[in-house]
Amino acid sequence: MTEQKTAELEAVNQKIDAINKQITLLRDQLNKTHEDIKQHIEKRDQLNANVKAIRQEIGEIKKERDALNQSVKILKQQRDAVRSQMVPFIDQIKEHGEKIRELREKRAGQNRHELQKAFDALEFKIATTSLDLKEEKRLIDQVKEIEIKLSTYKKMDQHNKKINEIKAELKIYQDKADAFHKALTENAKKSQELHAKMLAKFEEMKKIREEATGLHAMYLQSRENIRGMHEEIAKCVEQRQKLFGERQEQFDEKRKQYEERKKDYEDKRKQFENSRAENERQKKAKELEIKEKVGSEAKEKLERGEKVDWREFQLLAGDDKETED
Repeated sequence: MTEQKTAELEAVNQKIDAINKQITLLRDQLNKTHEDIKQHIEKRDQLNANVKAIRQEIGEIKKERDALNQSVKILKQQRDAVRSQMVPFIDQIKEHGEKIRELREKRAGQNRHELQKAFDALEFKIATTSLDLKEEKRLIDQVKEIEIKLSTYKKMDQHNKKINEIKAELKIYQDKADAFHKALTENAKKSQELHAKMLAKFEEMKKIREEATGLHAMYLQSRENIRGMHEEIAKCVEQRQKLFGERQEQFDEKRKQYEERKKDYEDKRKQFENSRAENERQKKAKELEIKEKVGSEAKEKLERGEKVDWREFQLLAGDDKETED
């Protein structure tokens, strides 16, 4: 096999090795992608389950919040109903207050304590002192005048008393309205807290849903990547098969060349064996010819009575032996 053919075969083997490494790498990536897909699906499904649980929790919070809002609405109606019942009492208090202001404007400059002191002093004087009719009448007129002034204060006392009575009755309604207001305020606060909690849950659910959507997108992308990797592996396998074909052709060519060299070697070996056998045959024929010639000459010497040497004697003995045989 020529150096060029050997280099070509080595190049094909290197390409096959490179493709095998690429296929191995792709299959490793494929296995990892399948594992990633499994993890993505499991985590996505868990997140979706969390979203479902949070949605149910939100539904329960909303139900509780709506119940509180309905309670606030009813309590507000009850409070407003009580407050509307308070209006006539408030109006009466205003009326009595207005009359007190009118009486206060009509009263004299002296204060009540001074008038009462003067009134008591005059009554004591009339009761304990001997007076003539004129003086008694004058003092009695002063008493009447002071009594009229004091009556203004008494009327004011009456109005104040009435106001206090109305306020005492009004307080019952006020306490009831305050109780309703306190209850609706507490429920409104709880409703706001539940609403804030619900919004927080919505935000949490939104983030989880976004994460689940991202995982689903990664799952879809991984499936697309798997399709691409399968196609790439198929291309590599196809390229490798072609290279296997090329290498097989090179092996067949190498085998053919080997068989040709082997046949050529066998032919040359047979030619060499035939040539050696022919040479051996010719050599033996030549030796036989020489032996026959020497033997013939030795016989002629013996017939002439001449001496023969040891080699010639052996040849003659050998001829006799061959003759006997």
